[in-house]
Amino acid sequence: MRDSVRRRAGRKLLAAAATATLLAAATACGGGSSGAGGRTHLVYRTWDEQQKVGLEKVMKAFEAANPTIDVSVELLPYDQYWTKLTADVVAGTAPDVFWMQTTEFPDYVTKGVLADLTGDIKDTSVYNKTVVDAYTYQGKLYGVPKDMGDVALLYNKDLLAKAGVTMPDQLTWAPDGSGTFLPLLRKLTVDDRGRHPDDPGFDAKKVKTWGFASWNHYQTQWMNWMVSNGGQLIDKPFGKFAFNSPQDVAALQWGVDLSRKYHVSPPATETNPPTGQATEMFERGQVAIFPANNALLPYVKPAVKFPIGVAPMPAGPAGRAVNVNGLSEQVYAKSRHLAQAKTLARYLASPAAQKIMGDAGYVFPAIDSLSQGYVDYWKAQGIDVAPYVEERKGKTFNLPIVPGFSSAETDLNQTLNQVYLGALSPQKGADQAVKDANAKQK
Repeated sequence: MRDSVRRRAGRKLLAAAATATLLAAATACGGGSSGAGGRTHLVYRTWDEQQKVGLEKVMKAFEAANPTIDVSVELLPYDQYWTKLTADVVAGTAPDVFWMQTTEFPDYVTKGVLADLTGDIKDTSVYNKTVVDAYTYQGKLYGVPKDMGDVALLYNKDLLAKAGVTMPDQLTWAPDGSGTFLPLLRKLTVDDRGRHPDDPGFDAKKVKTWGFASWNHYQTQWMNWMVSNGGQLIDKPFGKFAFNSPQDVAALQWGVDLSRKYHVSPPATETNPPTGQATEMFERGQVAIFPANNALLPYVKPAVKFPIGVAPMPAGPAGRAVNVNGLSEQVYAKSRHLAQAKTLARYLASPAAQKIMGDAGYVFPAIDSLSQGYVDYWKAQGIDVAPYVEERKGKTFNLPIVPGFSSAETDLNQTLNQVYLGALSPQKGADQAVKDANAKQK
């Protein structure tokens, strides 16, 4: 799992024209090749340079168990990955097995370029259900669940100690500002004279430490608030965007209010993508609490000089709801070595393969029972990630599984930027974003 905090700025989205071209994808067969002595060579494509080392260990174990198959791990930066994959699918030369993201899945599976793996994975109950649901289409499984990451609160233990507060086991929030979360953020927000937002003379333009970072990031921010407030993101899987209900709009208003009304978060001018500095502000010790997918830990840990704590997301009026974003292993339906590619996919779905990646701290395996290895790794690094595991026992949800998300994402982000900046009301912003996003499906 790679958190989109780090990748959004350079991301190349599937262009509408390229996506349409998938309808007429070439019938030529792509992927690996046959070598001497009856050996088969498969190409496996990823975008994560950190995981590549672990993946190569997985492939060596696979090759040892399957001596007639060789696998090469091909790495492409995320900002090139989807453009290249689209071009390869059109040319009929896609890799045999490759990574898939939830939001991209509908645009590929509906074009018939992903192999049906239903018969290859006999028991899906061992995998996280949210991840399984993300790669199920018309009752069939089209992706091997690879990993998962969910959203929790990272916090600066030094700043909490300095403020004399302890992170509660449970936090609550509501759109009207009630609950235990906002009072905590007020205690952690301090201006240059040591005053808090509810103190007389507090200067929101001269804040030394912010309690929270509320910004336009759908995966870790407003989508979680919406579902936690009883809203919805889409009307149904492979349906339409629908995040403009009263519950959704109230949750969006809450995210904006944390900055513009309550002054416990930096202004959107400092945090909004693509040039925002929210993550860096947390790393520098300017933000006490930061919502993040666990995939961000390998990037944040080396960058900070303070101990990091992890706490569950606050529970809203509809309870706690967190996004679980899992990747899948896809088999190219037109691979020249379809049987061998499926053999690799089955191995990648196995406890043996997923344990290698989890125990080395790369990812939470999609197999729920293997989470402890990941927890143990990060505990040895000084971070207790058990709250991520605990959260998944409650309500979780996928990012919107609808066609056209990639094409809509740029406009969606631009519109929501205006909401966080105060240039558009949450209602108008949500209405506009939903309208524009649904238009991309045509």
